[in-house]
Amino acid sequence: MRAIVLDEIAGPLAVREVGEPEVPVGGVVISAVATGLCRSDWHAWAGHDDIALPHVPGHEFAGVVASVGPGVTKWTAGDRVTAPFVEGCGACEWCLAGNAQVCPQQQQPGFTHWGSFAEQVVIHAADTNLVAVPDGVSFEAAASLGCRFATAYRALTGRAGLNADEWVTVIGAGGVGLSTVMIAKALGGNVIAVDRNPAALEVAARLGADHVLTAAGSDIPAQVHALTGGSHVSVDAVGSEQTCADALLSLRRRGRHVQIGLLPPVEGHPRVPMARVIAWELDVFGSHGMAAADYPGMLALIESGALEPQKLIERVIGMDEAAEMLPRLDTAKLAGMTMIDPTR
Repeated sequence: MRAIVLDEIAGPLAVREVGEPEVPVGGVVISAVATGLCRSDWHAWAGHDDIALPHVPGHEFAGVVASVGPGVTKWTAGDRVTAPFVEGCGACEWCLAGNAQVCPQQQQPGFTHWGSFAEQVVIHAADTNLVAVPDGVSFEAAASLGCRFATAYRALTGRAGLNADEWVTVIGAGGVGLSTVMIAKALGGNVIAVDRNPAALEVAARLGADHVLTAAGSDIPAQVHALTGGSHVSVDAVGSEQTCADALLSLRRRGRHVQIGLLPPVEGHPRVPMARVIAWELDVFGSHGMAAADYPGMLALIESGALEPQKLIERVIGMDEAAEMLPRLDTAKLAGMTMIDPTR
């Protein structure tokens, strides 16, 4: 099969022929039809995650089951499926409680094993981790759910507990940030979107953001407080000391912050304004994707038309273009999601 292969950390990527994966016990092999290009893939390329080389990135995808391993009872070849980017083992106390996203034995395509920037990808513990894609949902839209859309949904519902009419400040208007904007509006929230890219802010406004703020050279917390008195909920969808601090300082007293963007350490540890967290009794939540068990509520909103993930997709590219784009993803000024067609 064709795949995008990384041979050295932060090195060039090449599209080449590699061996097809073997179907594992309890797992499936999926023919990928669409897969998303995500900033998390850039983190793996840059060496922020522990990966074994050579490596195939890619962790959010949708496709068709190609082969089924022994022990799988819920899925057959030909099924339209997607999966969260975290694969739970299916047997531990966290998986059995529906929290596979924090499974201690978790696997992640594109990180712990070869991912979906290929014609085929493996999913382990398929009965725990696969999600059926309704016929009315495109493969591109379904691929957006596995990381960014699902992460945003759980961040607002399962972590921050967003209520109608509350203010949400979303720092970063990339794929997960724009997903957060859409979901917050669908849940009845009011949204301020922040980004340094004017094109991304235009998309956020089109998707329903009540206010958009340009990050470059401005005091974001002061502007948020002037507009709202401080937001009830903040989301850092980027992952840097500056974006995390802006999100936390944008909150009102007793506000709730959700950290979605990965936060690489600077001089050993990321520096965040914990004095404000303590003095104002802010709640700080991590959010690490969403288990397959939590998909029904999100899919119900999609099938009802309240959420339209396909609106986030700005472009579909082939694997050669994706191999060139991934190393530049941290500085690229892209609006919306980029989807890869592995057959191109």
